[in-house]
Amino acid sequence: MRRFIRDTTPIVAVLACMLSLFLGTAGGTVPSHQPMYWGAWFGDQSSGEEPPWDMSAVTRFERKVGKGLSLLEFSSPFAECEESAEPATCRFMSFPVEAMQKVREYGAIPFFSWNSAATPATVEDPEFQLSDILQHRYDRYIKAFATEAAAWGHPFFLRFDWEMNGSWFPWATGVNGNRPREFVQAWRHVHDIFRSAGATNATWVWCPYVEPEGKERNIARFYPGKRYVDWTCLDAYNFGRNAANPRPWRSFDTLVRPTYQFLTRRLAPGKPVVLGELASNDPARRKAGWIRQMFKSISTNYPAVRGLVWFERFDRDLRWPVETGRGPTRAFRLGLRASPFVTNQFSQLDASPIPPPR
Repeated sequence: MRRFIRDTTPIVAVLACMLSLFLGTAGGTVPSHQPMYWGAWFGDQSSGEEPPWDMSAVTRFERKVGKGLSLLEFSSPFAECEESAEPATCRFMSFPVEAMQKVREYGAIPFFSWNSAATPATVEDPEFQLSDILQHRYDRYIKAFATEAAAWGHPFFLRFDWEMNGSWFPWATGVNGNRPREFVQAWRHVHDIFRSAGATNATWVWCPYVEPEGKERNIARFYPGKRYVDWTCLDAYNFGRNAANPRPWRSFDTLVRPTYQFLTRRLAPGKPVVLGELASNDPARRKAGWIRQMFKSISTNYPAVRGLVWFERFDRDLRWPVETGRGPTRAFRLGLRASPFVTNQFSQLDASPIPPPR
């Protein structure tokens, strides 16, 4: 294509460039070569406490994959409760200043997943329904949290109540007494409290789970609107066949492409996309191939994707971490090297909302 453009007339060259731009924005096959953030959400399998509270796992992972992380994901619920405790005795979580600061000092951007629930987590929890947010039950707590975020003052990604289109979290519609449209209303309400508290350093990330082909339009009813979302996001897992979740082996494109195309063409065109949780299960040989194909696809077919976070955790005995074998680790290292993923160079970042890397 490049040789053809050089050797032909200017008019044809312009038309070819226009076609390339169209294909790129429509999820075509033109490489984007745009810089991208990348990072991981770590478990505690390699240290006593997971990052960012203990950063030793980040150091080891960086050494193995050959590049510093520009995103570091961690999470918190509204509250932590004892199983036998009454809700009034639950401990509501403060804004994690220490953890945020550790991420920033390392040079990454905090990617904070915050949810309107309590631990231990149960899908049916009448004390933490979306209606409780809408009835202002937690306004005082949310405002205090937002005020602490504003006082910290530095930019961070805020992925609030993710995978809302599923049925496995208590903030999803169709479970826990939640009704249609309550998610959108609750999101806007929390967003407005943050803004009124001056917490404009939060970059709002709206993150559904990928939908099977033919059902990708389902996510539209959960979208709060462009005024309330800075980045869009998708979570995707290749489970393979196993006792925990007997799904077929699926490629990255099979999982992500239908929802990505609907998201970027119809629902939220122009918004940057981050893959907020991404992983493939074993066996290691197939997993290495899955990772290679993932990196190739992202750099050629997904121009709106400007960041990804690998789920570097064990969950329900499933082997998500890259470090489960030499093959996956090598594939990941080579993928990072071949693509324009940026390193941990953001300790002085001060832009909000956070822009895609340049």
